[in-house]
Amino acid sequence: MTGDSSPKNDSWYTTVVNRGFLSDRVAIVTGGTRGIGRAIVLALARKGADCAFTFTRNNALAESLCREVEGMGRRALPVQLDVRDFEGARLLVEEVKRTFGGLHILVNNAGITRDKSLMMMSREDWADVIDSDLTGVFNTTRACIITFLKQKGGNIINIASVSGIHPLPGQTNYAAAKAGVIGFTKSLAKEVAPYNVRVNAVAPGFIETDMTGHLNEKHKERLTASIPSGRFGSPEEVAKVVLFLASGASEYITGEVLQIDGGLGLLG
Repeated sequence: MTGDSSPKNDSWYTTVVNRGFLSDRVAIVTGGTRGIGRAIVLALARKGADCAFTFTRNNALAESLCREVEGMGRRALPVQLDVRDFEGARLLVEEVKRTFGGLHILVNNAGITRDKSLMMMSREDWADVIDSDLTGVFNTTRACIITFLKQKGGNIINIASVSGIHPLPGQTNYAAAKAGVIGFTKSLAKEVAPYNVRVNAVAPGFIETDMTGHLNEKHKERLTASIPSGRFGSPEEVAKVVLFLASGASEYITGEVLQIDGGLGLLG
């Protein structure tokens, strides 16, 4: 054999391993300082992306995440924003483009729950969840979409929920919002596919986050018993699916909803 054909001398291999397959990409992750959002920010940065992320209150968490991203040699931009703010979402995108020089990936992760039976649900409980979990997706996507269409390229990943497909009782507001995100995803995917813009959704089941941390042990045991895999998922497992959708490996995939639920959806 002549010459050295080992992978270490291959320029593509060097780029992927040393710089990451998202090198030179810029991402926005809403609700990025905790749980699934934090895991997504770190996963994207680990693969080479510069990351802007939004948060609503906790400056200390935002600063800590910023240091972690920068420790990987990537740039970070924390932005305090309530995704219900339409004008604020527009300003977010302008700031990201001004700071990083571009925008390629949007991950709509921000969301809340206000679980109650319908007879106990106030109008505020309903409006808060719909405005945060569904209208928030509209606000940030609307702010990004012109940029993506003009550059004929972009990747939108919406964090939905298995509750939008197989809802539980006591979640009429949350189930409606997440079902709306799924419908939004599929409609927009058809609309922007000719412009090389992809839109997909991830639908997590029960994941170990602050949202599930309030469950008492007996209730958690019952839920765990209903999952074929026999456990809750981790934020990092959701982040891996987001990485797949952000990568070139999924470049022919759009309008899809990928369930990451340990088989919970199989029970229908």
